[in-house]
Amino acid sequence: MTELGLGRQRQADIYLGALSGARRGVPVDPAKLEEAARRRMSGEAFAYIAGGAGLESTMRTNRDAFDRLQIVPRVLRDVSTRDTSIELFGRRLPGPFLLAPIGVLEMAHQEADLAVARAAAAEGFPMIFSNQASVPMERCAEAMGASPRWFQLYWSTSNELVESLVGRAEACGCEAIVVTLDTTLLGWRTRDLDLAYLPFLRGKGIAQYTHDPVFRRLVDQAEGETAQRPRPTFAGLSALFQLTRAYPGSFRTNIRSPQPRRAVRQFLEVYSRPSLTWNDLPFLRERTRLPILLKGVLHPEDARRAVDGGVDGLVVSNHGGRQIDGEIATIDALPPIVEAVGSRVPILLDSGVRGGADAFKAVALGASAVLIGRPYAYGLAVAGERGVRDVLQNFLADFDLTMGLAGCASVEEISPESLAAGV
Repeated sequence: MTELGLGRQRQADIYLGALSGARRGVPVDPAKLEEAARRRMSGEAFAYIAGGAGLESTMRTNRDAFDRLQIVPRVLRDVSTRDTSIELFGRRLPGPFLLAPIGVLEMAHQEADLAVARAAAAEGFPMIFSNQASVPMERCAEAMGASPRWFQLYWSTSNELVESLVGRAEACGCEAIVVTLDTTLLGWRTRDLDLAYLPFLRGKGIAQYTHDPVFRRLVDQAEGETAQRPRPTFAGLSALFQLTRAYPGSFRTNIRSPQPRRAVRQFLEVYSRPSLTWNDLPFLRERTRLPILLKGVLHPEDARRAVDGGVDGLVVSNHGGRQIDGEIATIDALPPIVEAVGSRVPILLDSGVRGGADAFKAVALGASAVLIGRPYAYGLAVAGERGVRDVLQNFLADFDLTMGLAGCASVEEISPESLAAGV
C-alpha cells in the first residue's frame, strides 16, 4: 500500500500512465469491458460465458437488486488511512474478493486457467479452481506458489471420482472445497442452444477429468463405440479436430484412437448427480480435512440446515443467472440467510457483482466476501493475465474509494447502517 491508498494509487497509475504513453489497460467500465471481450471472442465462446438461462431475467434481476440498494455516506470521519483487508479461513486477504470458478476459460484465452492463476497469485486473491477447467489443477497450483486457492466440486455420479478430485485438490494445496449445488442439471441456456454449441462435446473444459486417474480408468473400462458414426460433415470434422487437440497426448495418436470420444461420453455420464441429497454430504466430510462450503444456497432454511450439519461456509449464488430463469437475486437472498445463520460461518456472495461498490453493499448486508466472475473472464479475453490483473486492481480500488467516501476506514466498520433505511 502507498501513502495515496489503493484507490488513489490506481487512479494515479491510470492517469499518469496515459501521459507517459504507457499501454492502456482493459476498459474500466463494465459494459465497455464486456463489449471489448465480445470483439475478441468467437460467437460461441462469448455466448457461453456471457449467456444466462431462458430470457436471462435472472441476470437482469441480479443487477437491478444491486442498483436498488443505496449507500448512505457518513462524513467528517478520518478515512485518510484505510484497511480493505479481511481474514477468511485463516488467510489475510487484501480485500473481500475471490475469483469465482469459471469453466472452459480456453474459449476466452489460450492460456486459460493458467493465466488467471498467475494473476490471482500476483494480486493475492484466492482463485477457486473450476471443476470444468481447461488446465488441470496441479499446473495452476504450481504457477501460484504459496498463494491461496480453493477447488470447486461438481458432485459426480461416481463417488470414487469425487474422492479422487478432492484428494488431488488437497495434494496441490487447495484450502477449501466449494460444492456447487445448483448445476446438478444444465440450465436452459438459450444462447448456447441457438448455436447448438456445448464446449464439452469438443473436449473443452474437461481437463480435471482427463488428467484424473480414476476417470481415465473409467474411460478404459467403458465399452467401445457401438453407435454408427454419422456421415462426415465439416462441422463434425471440426468438432473431432478440436476434441483430438484437447485430449492429453499427441495429436497423431489421438486422431487414431477412440479414447478422446470415449472420454467425452464418459464425462457426460458422470458429470453431475441430480439425485444428490443432504445424506450424501457426510461422504465428503469423511474424506477431507478441508473446509467445505456449499455454493448455490438461496433459501434460509437450507442455509440453517447446512450449518447445523457441520458445513464450514456458504456461497449465496444463482450461478450468475445461468441456471434458472426468474430466480431470486443473490443480494436479495443474502439478508435472510445472514439472519438464519448469523456469524457461525463465513457467507460469501456470488452473481451480479460488477464493481467495488457492489462488494461494499454485500459486506454491509453480512457477506464476508464476494466472488468476481464474468468481469475477470472478460479481462482474460481482452489482455490475458494482464487483463485479469487490471480487473482485480480496479475492483479493489473501487472498493477502497467507496469505503472511504462512505466514511469507513476498515471493512469492520461497514454495516447495514451504511445502506439506506428499510433495505
